[in-house]
Amino acid sequence: MAGEKHAKRTDRGAQGAPDPDGRVEGPETRGFRILVVDDEAAILRSLEDLLSEEGYHVATAGSGREALDALGASEPAPFHLVITDLRMPPPDGLELLRTIKKQWPDTEVMLLTAFATRETAREAMKEGALEYVEKPYKEFEMLLRVGRLFERYRLARASARLEEERARLETEREALARRVETLEGLSQSYNSFEHLIARSPVMKEVFCLARKVAATNAIVLIRGESGTGKSVLARAIHLASSRRSRSFLKINCSALPESLLESELFGHERGAFTGAIRQKDGLFSVADGGTLFLDEIGDISPSIQLKLLQVIEDRTFLRVGGTQPITVDVRILAATNRVLEKAIAAGDFREDLFYRLNVFPILIPPLRDRSEDVPPLVERFLRLKGVNPGAISPKAMKALLQHPLAGNVRELENILERALILAGEGPVGPELIQYPQPDQASNTLEGIEIPDEGLVLEEVEKQLIMKALRKANGNKSRAAALLGLTRRTLYSRMERYRIKP
Repeated sequence: MAGEKHAKRTDRGAQGAPDPDGRVEGPETRGFRILVVDDEAAILRSLEDLLSEEGYHVATAGSGREALDALGASEPAPFHLVITDLRMPPPDGLELLRTIKKQWPDTEVMLLTAFATRETAREAMKEGALEYVEKPYKEFEMLLRVGRLFERYRLARASARLEEERARLETEREALARRVETLEGLSQSYNSFEHLIARSPVMKEVFCLARKVAATNAIVLIRGESGTGKSVLARAIHLASSRRSRSFLKINCSALPESLLESELFGHERGAFTGAIRQKDGLFSVADGGTLFLDEIGDISPSIQLKLLQVIEDRTFLRVGGTQPITVDVRILAATNRVLEKAIAAGDFREDLFYRLNVFPILIPPLRDRSEDVPPLVERFLRLKGVNPGAISPKAMKALLQHPLAGNVRELENILERALILAGEGPVGPELIQYPQPDQASNTLEGIEIPDEGLVLEEVEKQLIMKALRKANGNKSRAAALLGLTRRTLYSRMERYRIKP
């Protein structure tokens, strides 16, 4: 029976390469599998001990038949080398060689014989033998021959790994090139107003106004509902301006609390507040020479409104905790979904700042008022997703056109995204155009009962704020929107009722 012995390690030899004695012990030798075949038990033990001490994985077979059984059982991890005696009971060494080269062509064969002749050596090499060694062999010579073969194996493995790595990197390079090409295409579409989606006359007029103001340094106040594309228009204005080669920075003013927003806009000095371990430049400093887009500007606090007014009037500001005025040249583009005139009347927004910002107002109408723009927007979204625009059936398009799309372009994209997921590889029919259903229970007051003993209005307001915060998962901007409040008003009410976020 073919026997197999666990590798025994020694401290001799270089790591993974033959030393002058031919020893190749190292981490990789354990993965090099050798089958020794001889009908003399003493030869088997001698070679097994010799090669195992060098760290090779060695198995033995006492005949050609046992060797074939061992080879068949070794798959899918075949032997790398078979060292076999030439003269054995059938199948002898040459027959074994022929079978190995036919069934396991990657396995190398070394023949051992005490009856070496020129004819047998020639026939062995003709059949594909790698080595032809005469008995009695010398240990250092055997180790040297096996070591050379192992080195070839090691280099072949290293070459294969390098080729795999090269192929992987080439695949990543091609993927990156495709990504860059896609982004460049998108960039080109943003670089020109002609590539913005507009079939409706009202949007063509919007783009016409934007083109004219882009050539100036005037402040632009872009107004419209959420999701109408205010930030896209702002970027187009910047890229069509003389500042196109400089920075275009954007900040959502409603997404940050007052202290953090002030630091982000104007920067801070070291030690200005807890955690200010170093001086920081704000966006106004970083955007010097370029454009700063202030999104949701209607939600900023009165103190920041005052500092913003100073920047607009004097082009100077102070870092938080600073005393030295900083002068900048920044073009301001602003956007809001609020009716600022109502905010002014409520005392939430400075009238003088409004007139400074409202130099060149542009109103983007909601998508429900310009249904002509829905089909090209759908086509653009599908192409960006790599989907043929024909995937949307005419009935599905009709369903989209009939929906009011209160969420504007964002809602349209969400509806299409969901429809594509549900459709899989198939077309998108009208049954897949599904709209988010409002939570009727949360949007009606009919379920609120006033008890005979009355109620405390402040407690009702407190409970509504807490419910809105839970519904918005703690997002204060979302909670404020659910309640029809500004973030600043929400913070004030939370402080009054001691509601922790």
